[in-house]
Formats: sequence, structure tokens, C-alpha cells
Amino acid sequence: MPADRSRPRVLVTGASGVLGRSLAGRAAAGGYVVRGTGRGVTGPGDEWTRCNLASGEGVDAAVQDVHTVIHAASSPKGDTERTDVHGTMRLLEAARRAGVRHVVYVSVVGIDRVPYAYYRHKLAAEREMQAGRVPWTILRGTQFHEFVDTMFAGMMKLPAGFVPTDFQSQPVHVDEFADALWECVAAGPMKRAPDVAGPQVLRFGAMMRAWKAARGIRKPVIHLPLPGAVAAALRRGGATAPEHAVGRMTWEEWLRERYGTALP
Repeated sequence: MPADRSRPRVLVTGASGVLGRSLAGRAAAGGYVVRGTGRGVTGPGDEWTRCNLASGEGVDAAVQDVHTVIHAASSPKGDTERTDVHGTMRLLEAARRAGVRHVVYVSVVGIDRVPYAYYRHKLAAEREMQAGRVPWTILRGTQFHEFVDTMFAGMMKLPAGFVPTDFQSQPVHVDEFADALWECVAAGPMKRAPDVAGPQVLRFGAMMRAWKAARGIRKPVIHLPLPGAVAAALRRGGATAPEHAVGRMTWEEWLRERYGTALP
């Protein structure tokens, strides 16, 4: 099929993830030709190209004829330095060679306050963006509801749940964050964009009570007093941004939408 030259082409790395699928489905995506990339053979978007940032496979082909890149690929459970840092370096070099005009980097609120290894690598990737190979924007967001949902499910696998109930979180709806990314694409390079956070700062204890009610789970929850600098930072709210509470969907509203259960 011949290229659609009437719409700029936007490359979305990590397009098969929760955020990537949301990006491809938002109304703003209709103004662009969305090219998705990932390690699989198919995925969302108008076009799809197989690409592995960790190995470099397919990176140069992925950025050809691309106006803007939304760099959403990440590997929080894998080799984060290889994918998030070295992979970002490869992507930026390929984008420079291909004449890409703008790279929007998806980052995380609190990476400069919570001394977690994955966050250190996200911060290093931000520094690669700031090195200036390609005009750039960095947009940080708080955790998506889906991430918290999956995390809580893991905590409740035993007959009782062991939960650090004093951790603070400020989850944001993935679609709201995706809309903010498309606004960054439309605005052009702006360096650090304002953070995007959900409407409420909540403790894990309250979030878990609502989650159990929505799921109909009756297992007891036992407070897990985690030691260390990472836990201390999360108790202090290091992964929250109350001054950027621009999201609209609350945790309980998301639970109702996801599970269809009336909460007390």
C-alpha cells in the first residue's frame, strides 16, 4: 500500500503494551499514520514493524519516514539497562540518521526521588534524551490503574495478603496519559512537559480495601513493614505528584468500570 503523505507518521515503540494500545486507539491518533513496533509480528496501529531495542534488530527500518517517535518501550522486569538505556541510545542515533524531528519519551514520576534500580535506568534514559541528538520532550506520569491492579493481585496470592499499606500512590487512567502524549506530539518539542498524575493520592491500605470489595475477595490483609530507602521514599509519596493531579478517573471509578461491582 502506498504511504499516506497527507498525515505525518508517528512511531510508537512498545506499541503492544497497555499504553501502546491506548495510544493507537485514541481519537488524536486519526491525525497521524501510527506505526507500531514491538518484538511480536503484529500489533496495533496503521502499520507494524518488528523491532528489538535491546539487540538493535529493526531499529533503523522502524524510524524511516517517521516525523515523531513516542518512545514507550520499557523493560521493568527484564534487563532495564540494556533496553531502557542502551536501547534508547540506539533509537536516538537511528532517529538522528533518519531525520526524525521529535522524540517524546515516556517516563515515570518519582524516578529522581525513589532509589529503585529501574528508576535509575529511566533517569539515565532521560539524560540520553537531553543529550540533544533529536529535539525532544519528556513526559512523566504516575502509575496506571492496570499496574496497581496486577500488583495487588500478586500480593493476594497467598491465604493472606502481605501489603505495605502505608505506601502512597496516585494512579492515573492510561487513556488520560495517552491523550497528554498526543498533545505533546501536536505541540512539538518542549523538553520537560508538565507531569501527569491521577486525581487522588491514596495509601495502599485504602486502595486495597476498595480493590478487595470490587473483586469480592475476603482474604485478610496484613501490613508488611518494608525496610530500606525505596520503601521509605514510597511511604513519603516519592512516586506521587499532587501538584499535577490533572487526571479525572479515581481508583474506585476505575474499579467499577473494570469489574462492574458496586463499592461501599
